[in-house]
Amino acid sequence: MIVRGKAVRLKQSDDINTDYIISGRYKFAISDPKELAKHVFEDIDPDFARNLKPGDILVAGKNFGMGSSREQAPVSLKAAGIKAIVAQSFARIFYRNSFNIGLALVECDTKDLTAGDELEIYFEKAVLSNKTKSKNIKITKLPQMLLDFLKYDGAVAYLKTKGK
Repeated sequence: MIVRGKAVRLKQSDDINTDYIISGRYKFAISDPKELAKHVFEDIDPDFARNLKPGDILVAGKNFGMGSSREQAPVSLKAAGIKAIVAQSFARIFYRNSFNIGLALVECDTKDLTAGDELEIYFEKAVLSNKTKSKNIKITKLPQMLLDFLKYDGAVAYLKTKGK
């Protein structure tokens, strides 16, 4: 499996909590993922959602997705067109929720990734290739089960297909 896209970054990179991703004022008032997507990162970068392009790869620092265990945060990012999130580390519940809905997450050193970089993620090889800078970065290898979740666009679709 290969994911390709352009890197997008927030000014704040570390400790992005789920309320930054999608504000609590929307989490319970809006149930449509496409409507939620219009408000991603609104409180820390009001233009973020408008500037996203389908297939963008979000790049962050450490502890991305800390906070609430609700799925609205990864759901809204996926609905906004984010193809994958690359970060140094993720909050565990956000990590699992993301794979459950088929949103790819990659753990690696992100300090040399900048907005606009053309990225390719090779999950089976555990490599992120920065085509803009002609540099490869080793990523944390994913277990086969999580790769299968991504292949089938989430845990529910995977289980329906596999019949288990």
